[in-house]
Amino acid sequence: MSPTVLPNDAPPVLPPSPSEALSPGEALSPRPPESQVVLSRGGASAATYSWVYGTQRPELRTLYEKSKDLNWNARTDLAWDTNVDPESEIINDAFNPLFGTDIWKKLDPKTELPKLRRHLASYMLSNFLHGEQGALLATSQIVAQAPTTDAKLYAAAQVFDEARHVEAYHRYLSEKVELIYPPSAHLKTLLDTVLADSRWDFKFLGMQILIEGVALGAFGLIHQTAQEPLIKQITQMIMQDEARHVAFGVMSLKGFYAHMEESELRDREEFVIESSRLLRDRFLAQEVWATVGLPQAECEAAAGSSMMLQMFRRLLFSKIVPNVKRLGLLTPRVRKGFEELDVIEYESWEPSA
Repeated sequence: MSPTVLPNDAPPVLPPSPSEALSPGEALSPRPPESQVVLSRGGASAATYSWVYGTQRPELRTLYEKSKDLNWNARTDLAWDTNVDPESEIINDAFNPLFGTDIWKKLDPKTELPKLRRHLASYMLSNFLHGEQGALLATSQIVAQAPTTDAKLYAAAQVFDEARHVEAYHRYLSEKVELIYPPSAHLKTLLDTVLADSRWDFKFLGMQILIEGVALGAFGLIHQTAQEPLIKQITQMIMQDEARHVAFGVMSLKGFYAHMEESELRDREEFVIESSRLLRDRFLAQEVWATVGLPQAECEAAAGSSMMLQMFRRLLFSKIVPNVKRLGLLTPRVRKGFEELDVIEYESWEPSA
């Protein structure tokens, strides 16, 4: 059965500059061509060659080898013959923004509650699916822009990871839940920002540290609490990959911001704060309430005051705050932003990578 899909309200390549003529003494050590080629004007457009193919960053090469060793196949390594009731508690009820509210208590347990469970599970898992596609696109850009061969090789391995994640989530939503939601406006805004920015470190910071960090936190909570065995297995397999992805970001950005000019650093600070707000709000599920026939304004108010949701959203940042601190970006400005989000308590937690 086909899943229900809800509706969702360049110039030519320029070649590198010719190499300079070699002098007789340089015959055995020719100069490499220019390191960059512009693919298009005005976007995330630079591709960087690396002509040194040997290992320069051993820790990245080790991560690349680990990625190859831990490869898995979404088609053959997951228990797709598992029977799944799409209206069962696939995602623990405690993660529903309405859980414990007066609206929740009034739901008919035989009709309204199962319908809401299905839609909330679809909303959450659909946004994981869309986030994985964003990671697929962003990491392909990292392959082109990363300055070393070690980083390019690992990024290429991550592209395959992300393709596998897209495959797994799409198949689960299509075959088991039979309902797919469009991306949250908050997630779409953040993905657009990451993909459009031409600075390579924004790709790492936005995707590897922030988006992947929140995903890793969410996957951990779902894996610990899920009762449905197939989504529990999918989450466990994806978590193993995501931990490497976050580590890749930390390794690649380590020390990068230590001596950055104030104006450049300010851009990164504002990006971390605004991205964190978007990531927090992507779990409010505003798109679900009217779809299932519940009063939109009342549900949004109830979700906004839900203690369980507030705790869930804070826990998601347990993977972000320690790594932002580790990278030297927990500046006074970012600290104030994290205090306003009520997540600064995680600064003393151990980094996840």
